[in-house]
Amino acid sequence: MASIEYTRAQQVAASNGRIGQFFVHMTAAFVSWNAARSTRNALSQLSDRELEDIGLCRGDIDAIADAQR
Repeated sequence: MASIEYTRAQQVAASNGRIGQFFVHMTAAFVSWNAARSTRNALSQLSDRELEDIGLCRGDIDAIADAQR
């Protein structure tokens, strides 16, 4: 999974006012959505046996992906 540092984006938003903050929030929302999407896709590709090995079932996938948001 990816890790992104928001420090630079927040500095830009502070210097640009509301428009900058809007873009920072939109970027953060997109990054969060994409992380949940990629987690959901990765877990969906695992077999039932592989999910069981890590203590999950198919019904847990959406809850785990949404917890990242």
